[in-house]
Amino acid sequence: MPDQRTDAASPTRLGFHLDVMCPWAYQTSKWIREVRATVPLDIDWRFFSLEEINREEGKKHPWEREWSYGWGMMRVAALLRRGSMDDCDRFYEAAGRALHEDGRKPHRPEVAEEICAGLGLDPGVVRAAIDDPTTHDDVRIDHDAIVANGGFGVPTLVFDDGREVYGPVVAPAPTGQAALDLWELTVAYSKVPHLYELKTPKTDGDMATIADVFRPYLEARDWESREKPAR
Repeated sequence: MPDQRTDAASPTRLGFHLDVMCPWAYQTSKWIREVRATVPLDIDWRFFSLEEINREEGKKHPWEREWSYGWGMMRVAALLRRGSMDDCDRFYEAAGRALHEDGRKPHRPEVAEEICAGLGLDPGVVRAAIDDPTTHDDVRIDHDAIVANGGFGVPTLVFDDGREVYGPVVAPAPTGQAALDLWELTVAYSKVPHLYELKTPKTDGDMATIADVFRPYLEARDWESREKPAR
């Protein structure tokens, strides 16, 4: 049975800004899918580029490249989203699992094609996304919209009243009642004006747990992670 307090307080639609590259966003996406399995919730998958937000001055923007790691995967997701939010959802789940759990490299076009084929999707969608310059626009519109409103990273949730929440930042993703408890907390957080941050200091044990959860990603990535401080 759904948690009645959670069910009564829950919004029915949520924007979720993602970058497939981000291991934190992937864990949060696992959590929100766990919530969705119990609480009636539609998720609008939206994009955010870590490559762009952390770009060094003088380097190319990701949309100036034929293929760029996270940006390229989001272009595929964007093309799928035009036809079906569910296909976008399934591609993100599968590409995220490949990178963050299986240690594969979905940021390589040939692996992204394999993932699409495994989902019963036309693997040609990867090449089509690369060849269609308007997929850059789809990703950039989502990215620019959240940045213009103060967004700085992922995961970022957008509630139906327009309130944006960075996080929850959690690893590993909670399941069962713990997932519903976190959902209730996140919804409550979104309703408090001028509340900007709650944060738990990480112990050495926490860091060891995070390193273990992120190990497949750390071994599979072909980039060096950079992060600009939050405002």
